[in-house]
Amino acid sequence: FGQEQLRSELGLMFVVSETSLRYHRPARLDDELCITVEPAAPRHVTLTLEQAATRGDTRLVDGRITIACVDAGTLRPRRIPKPLIEALFA
Repeated sequence: FGQEQLRSELGLMFVVSETSLRYHRPARLDDELCITVEPAAPRHVTLTLEQAATRGDTRLVDGRITIACVDAGTLRPRRIPKPLIEALFA
């Protein structure tokens, strides 16, 4: 689901409402990193994404981003559509 598609077809968009990062080890320029994103903790209006960056078997960073669904015109909170939640957790 692209942001522009959600805005034009459904009249909604997502905005970041909270972030947190925990650094474990540094990365270096030109390191090959693996970045993972897993949806977690869906609510009516918000969704939390758990993220991690690793280099090989070494965990470098853990992150958590909470995004909120809002009406694209008014920026007021809006319920996340059920088909979107179902697709993310399928």
